[in-house]
Amino acid sequence: MKFAVVITAGGSSARYGKNKLLEKIVEKEVILHSIEAFLPFNPCEIVVSSSKDFEQELKELLKKNNLFGIKVVPGGTTRQASVYNALKACANPDIVAIHDAARPLVKQEDIKNCLETAIKTKAAILGVRAVDTIKKTDENNKITSTPDRNCLWYVQTPQIFEYSLIMQAHKKFEGRGFSDDSGLVEALGKDVYISEGSYSNIKITTKKDIHLAQMMYVSGEINCT
Repeated sequence: MKFAVVITAGGSSARYGKNKLLEKIVEKEVILHSIEAFLPFNPCEIVVSSSKDFEQELKELLKKNNLFGIKVVPGGTTRQASVYNALKACANPDIVAIHDAARPLVKQEDIKNCLETAIKTKAAILGVRAVDTIKKTDENNKITSTPDRNCLWYVQTPQIFEYSLIMQAHKKFEGRGFSDDSGLVEALGKDVYISEGSYSNIKITTKKDIHLAQMMYVSGEINCT
C-alpha cells in the first residue's frame, strides 16, 4: 500500500501576526513537528502546499533538517485549492493523509488509528467529542435549536482518504470553498467516519496556543520525539 501525506502550509497567519509555522516548540519549528509526526509510517511521499512568500524559506528549513525528498508546491487562494494542488502533485498513492501544518501536536497513535479506519472505510478523519452545548441560530442570532452534543464532534486533522476518492471529490467541487476535505467527500454522497483523537491536537492560531503547546510538552503529555 502506497501511503502519501499532504501538509497544508498555505495560510497567511494573519491572526498570529507572523508566520506561526516557524515558531518553535521545544526548539523545533511547528511545521517540522507536523511533518515528522508522519515519518514513522514510512510514507511514499510527503507534499507540502506552501504560500509563495514561505516557499523558499521552507525549502531551506527542510534541507537544514535533512528532510530530503519532500515536495513543496504552491498553495492556492483557499485551503481547498491548496490541498488540490498538493494532491495533483502526488504520484498516485493508494491512500493519502491531509494534515494542517499548524497542528504540530498530533499523536502517532491517533494517526495510526485514523489510518487503519481509512483503510477499512476509504474515508476517516480525526475528531473529538464536543464538550460544550452548541446552539444553532438564525441570521438575527435568535436560537433556533440545540443539537444533542452526544452526536457532535470537533473536527481535526489528519483526514485520510482513498486517493482516487478524494481526487474525485476535489475535481467535482473545485472552487466551491469547502472548509475541510471530508465535506467534499460527504457532498459526493460517500460515507466518512470519525476516528476519535485527542484534545491536545490543537491548531496553532494565536500566541497563547504556542504557550499551551510548550506547556503540554514540558508536562510530558505530548511525546516530542
